[in-house]
Formats: sequence, structure tokens, C-alpha cells
Amino acid sequence: MLSAIGMVLATAVYAPATALQFDDSHIQQVARARYGQGGATAVSRWLAMMAQQRSAPESQQLRAVNDFWNSTVRGSEDRYVWNQADYWATPLETLGKQAGDCEDFVIGKYFSLIHMGVPAEKLRLVYVKARIGGMGSSTTIAHMVLGYYATPDADPLVLDSLLGSIAPASQRRDLTPVFSFNAQGIYVAGAAPTSPDRIGHWRNLLSKMQKEGFQP
Repeated sequence: MLSAIGMVLATAVYAPATALQFDDSHIQQVARARYGQGGATAVSRWLAMMAQQRSAPESQQLRAVNDFWNSTVRGSEDRYVWNQADYWATPLETLGKQAGDCEDFVIGKYFSLIHMGVPAEKLRLVYVKARIGGMGSSTTIAHMVLGYYATPDADPLVLDSLLGSIAPASQRRDLTPVFSFNAQGIYVAGAAPTSPDRIGHWRNLLSKMQKEGFQP
């Protein structure tokens, strides 16, 4: 039986997608102009990691991407990083600040894997309620994770900024899904997929990335 996260993601309709395209030197120039040498160095490390892992098996790419973002970016809140209540940062912005919240980790991991050639239909940005305080706790927080499907009916793997390891969704009993989405659609159990353009933060994110030189 699929986990609850798996049930939410399983409603997806697969469609072809292209990799994230951009010019490495231009992105590095933008990072240096905005964030100085520290930001440019973080972006250079990101580009090097993706280039090194591009031909690796997807399982290795997942580990490399998860480890890179979890070790490079410091977990924080938008009100401290961006002086806003809710802000979705581009990968370049997050690496420039080297700080971000759960959405920023997921965005960085999602577009890293897309650029490395992982099909977009295998990836979902998943909004969840995350239980904190142990098994007996009833306290939850709003959270986002990245879900990866090896096959359409597989138990998805969960890449999470709260944990260093990647685990199947069936083992993440602390997470309760709300909905998931990617560049191809929004997915809710029992409903037909709808356009991700309905998510304003997603539209703004793609627009910012295009101005930075990305082609998502």
C-alpha cells in the first residue's frame, strides 16, 4: 500500500519536459555582482557538483544534491533572510544568501536534478504537515519536501531539509501531505491535475529565474 504522500503524488500525469538550461559563466557573473565573492563561490560549487554528477545514476544524483543543499544552506526563516513573511527564492538567491527556509531547499534540489537530466515527472514539490516533538506529539508545522519517483507506482523517496538521509515516504510517518506540484501540474488525491500557474509564488519564481538567465 502506498503511503499518504505516495497517494497524493500518484495522481500525476506524466508529460515530457526539458532540462533547466543556463550559461554557467553568466550565472556566476550575476552571483558575484549581487552577493560578492562568497555568493559566487557557493554558485561555483553548485555548478561543479552538477557537472560532476550529471552522468551518475539517479540514486547517486539524489544523494549528491540532497547533501549539497543541506550542507551549504543554513536553515532560516523568510522574515530574517528576506524581511518578508513568505518568499520563494531562486537557487541563485538562496546560494547568494547561503540561508533559506524549507521551500528554498526544495526549489534548489528540484532545479538541480532537472538540470542534471532527471525527468521532471519523477519530481514533486510536496507541501506537508510535519509532526515535531516525537511520536506522541500532536504539534505540527507547515513544511515542504521533495518527492522522487523511480517509477510511476513506486514508493516515493523524500528529500528533506530536516533530515540528512533520504527515506521512502512509507517510512516518514511524521509527514502528512497536503498537495504536491511541479512544472507540469498541481496534484491532489482524488482530483484532476490543474495548472501550476495557479500558484502565484511559482509564477514569480520562474519569472525571477528567467531574469537571472535560467530557462526553467
